[in-house]
Formats: sequence, structure tokens, C-alpha cells
Amino acid sequence: MSQDARGSPFAPHTPEETVAMLDAVGAESEEELFDIPEAVRFTEAFDIPQRDEQEVRRELRELLGRNDDLVEFLGRGHYDHYVPSLVDQLSLRSEFLTSYTQYQPEVAQGFLQALFEYQSMLVELTGLGIANCSMYDAATALGEAATLSQRVRSVDGSRVVVPALLAEGRRGVLENYASGTGVTVDSYPMDDGNADLDGVADALDDDVAMVYAESPTVRGTIEEHLAAIGDLAADHDALFCLGSDPVALSLLEEPAAVGADVVVGDASVLGLPTSYGMGLGMFACREEFLRQVPGRLVGASTDEDGRRAYTLTLQTREQHIRKERATSNICTNQAWVALRMAMHAAMLGPDGLVDLAESCVRRAAGLAARLDDVTGVRAPVHDRHHFREFVARTDQPAAAIAEDLESERYAVHVVDDHLLGVCVTETNEPAVDGFVAAIEEVA
Repeated sequence: MSQDARGSPFAPHTPEETVAMLDAVGAESEEELFDIPEAVRFTEAFDIPQRDEQEVRRELRELLGRNDDLVEFLGRGHYDHYVPSLVDQLSLRSEFLTSYTQYQPEVAQGFLQALFEYQSMLVELTGLGIANCSMYDAATALGEAATLSQRVRSVDGSRVVVPALLAEGRRGVLENYASGTGVTVDSYPMDDGNADLDGVADALDDDVAMVYAESPTVRGTIEEHLAAIGDLAADHDALFCLGSDPVALSLLEEPAAVGADVVVGDASVLGLPTSYGMGLGMFACREEFLRQVPGRLVGASTDEDGRRAYTLTLQTREQHIRKERATSNICTNQAWVALRMAMHAAMLGPDGLVDLAESCVRRAAGLAARLDDVTGVRAPVHDRHHFREFVARTDQPAAAIAEDLESERYAVHVVDDHLLGVCVTETNEPAVDGFVAAIEEVA
């Protein structure tokens, strides 16, 4: 059958079949099926020339070839760890790659079990009883934590208090979430990169619903006062939300032990390379908040023959239940990214995960010490322990140094007029010698 006879390959109907379907619904044309206001109608041609597959591939290669080939020492929420090839080999199998939400557990036991294992890993890392597998990224997970604070009966107030050094994008998403709920977002001051405890105490009152802290912080410092912040939150009957990630949590204090009620972050530090926005929101909380958890939960049960079985035991997003009863409007399926994270973590195992975390401390300290020996550079700025990244102060304007480094094929973050953010992991460590030499030349 010719292409014209089949119609579009994405909607393979013959003209006769299309006419028959239009007759069945009482329409004369396909256009009648859409009620699009004239003001927003697009009536012009798209003017996209027809190309065959070979031409499209050639054009894309040329387009992507225009990207700068830089060695990235970037961090600030997006981290590049080596992903073993086995993760690709397994996760790209068709039964995983083409799977959508596991509505029919009887045909999705394997994927449901993988998601259950992912949730179980987060429960072990956080010490909290509940973890889900349906958040977009760290920023939306933080926003969901803020709205959860408004649904918890033991919490009064409508203020969420966050670090003054919270990443701009993360705060922006939080404020978008808060704008429709009557929640206001305030900041507490920082002391040498970490929370100023006196400032936190001054920022809290009985109108606070949630206190948020990060470890590591956006500047890579390890927060040393988590238990004290948790106590301050508890004194004001507020939730204590901690931001972190699975690699850091394998080495740092267990969140439950420092009083955390909710843990958020980006779990895709495992399983994905740096994806510049694509992520996997980590969300774990105390078991008493079970009915208020956004998204969905995979649970274990038994079938009628007594065999272990997995299913979506709680689905509180509006895609699944009445809108007025939903706890979240998040609907995108992040299960495949969660699968990759679980595969990566399982391959590392507990010892391998700790080894990776310890290397994040050693590499940051080692590179900071080398940069501190460069004339015109002081690193790290903050007298703290660091994880993956740190901030360096430069005598010359930071933007100018970053531009010169780019001409040398290295990328860093400009944090302030004389502050550069530098991140090192196992993926860019082989380029450290050249990076330090470039800093010596331009600083």
C-alpha cells in the first residue's frame, strides 16, 4: 500500500476511514473537531522542507557540532558521576523504555518491583518511613514539601523559611508553588556558607510552617547544625525539611537522626549524566504523613495464591483521583529515571556508594588546595568541609576569568563579582592538571 493510501504513519487511516469516522460523529471535517479561538490560530505554513533520514542526520550533526567542547567544572545542583554502561544496557530494554505508569500490576511486576526497590533505597538512606517515585526534580520536590506542610494537622502557619543562599532557580520554583496556596517564603542568614543559628532562631515564629536546610549547600559546604535547626523547627511546631542527594546521604548524618520530617533533593546524581534540567525529584517523609504524600507509592502485597506482589498502593495526584482530593498535580512519569538510579545504586552497593561519597570530599579538598596555591586565588572561601564543589575567591573579576577559562576550553560558574564555583567529580578529574594550569595563566 502506498504512503498516500495509508495516510500519516502516526495516524494510519485511509481517506475513506476518515470520512466514515467523521460521519459517525456528525462532522464534515477534522477541523470541526477542534474549537480553537481565531486569536490564537496559526494559519500560516510551517515552511519545514522535506528531508530524508540521511539529510536530517547530517543537519543535526552539523548543528550539534557547533556546541562548544568544554570540560565542565560546573555544579550548583547538576552533578556528573560516571554511569556504568550496564545501566544503559538494562534500562534501554524495551520492557523498561516503553513502559508508562504501571496501571496494570499483573503485567508490570518487574518494573513495579524495581520502583519498590528504589523507594526502599531512599528509606534506608534517609531513615524515614515513606518515599515516592514521582517527582520531577529537586525544586518541585521542595515545592511539594511546602504544600504538604499546609496539609499536616499538627502544623499551623503559612511561612516557609529557607537559606539565604538557596539557588535562584530552586527558590523560584518554590515561590511559584507557594503563590497559589497563601504560603510566603522568607530567608534566614548564612554564616560562612552555612546556616547562622541565631539568624534561624530570629527568623522563626509561630507562623512558620516549614524550615528548610541543605547539606551539602549550593556552595558545597556540609551543614554542621542540622540537629539544632531541627530542634528550632520542632520548638515552633514546624516541619523540618532537609535537601540532600543519595550520594551525600550515604556518608552524612541520617536525616531522621537530626529530626528531619521531609527529605528532598535530586536522586538523578546516580543513573543519569549531567542533563541540564532533567532530573528525578527525591521525596521521603515520616510515615505519619502517608496520606499527604504527593505523587504515588509502590507497595508490596500478596496475590490470591499468597505470592508476593507489587502494585501502586497510593495514588494521590489529580491524574488518578478527583481534582479536589489530589495532593499534587504532578503527572509526568519519572519511573524510568528512578529505575536507572536504582540500577546504579545497586551496582555500587553500600560500600561502593560510600567510596564514591568519600571521593567527593577528597577531590574537592584536593583541588581547592591546589587552587589556593595559585597567586590571585583563595580557595575554598568557606572554612568548612566540602562535598564535590567549593567557591574560590579571585583578585581579578570572576566573569573575566571565567571568560578566559572558556577560551582555554574550561567552564566554571560565576557566583559573584569575585567568586567562582568549582565542582570536581571522577568524570572531570583527569582534566584537573590542565584546569589548574589554565587558572595559573588567567588569574
